[in-house]
Amino acid sequence: MNLIINYIKIIVSLCEKIYTKGREQMNKLSNTQFFQVERPQLQAKDILEIVYKALREKGYNPVSQMTGYIMSGDPTYITSHNGARSLVMKLERDELVEEMLKVYIKHHSWE
Repeated sequence: MNLIINYIKIIVSLCEKIYTKGREQMNKLSNTQFFQVERPQLQAKDILEIVYKALREKGYNPVSQMTGYIMSGDPTYITSHNGARSLVMKLERDELVEEMLKVYIKHHSWE
C-alpha cells in the first residue's frame, strides 16, 4: 500500500511540474517573439569583385563599364548577369570610388 501511495505522490508531483511549466509557456504566448535573419552584408570590395567578374564573363571591359557607371550613375553600364547591377546599386558611387582608392593606395604602398 505504501508503494502505491509513493507512486501516487510521484505522479502528483510530476503533474504539478507539468502544469507549472505549461502555465509558464502560456504566459510566454502573450508576448510576441521576434525572429530575425542575419544576412551577411557584402562589403564594397566584394561587390566590386562580383561586378568585375560578371562584366568579364559577358565580354565587357570591366574598367570602362565601371567608369561609365561611376561617372554617370547610369546602372545600364553594369550587366544584370549574376545580379551585378542590383548589387552595385546598393552602394553609393562614392563608396565604390573610396574602396578602389584604398586598394590602389595600399597596392602602391603609399601608406
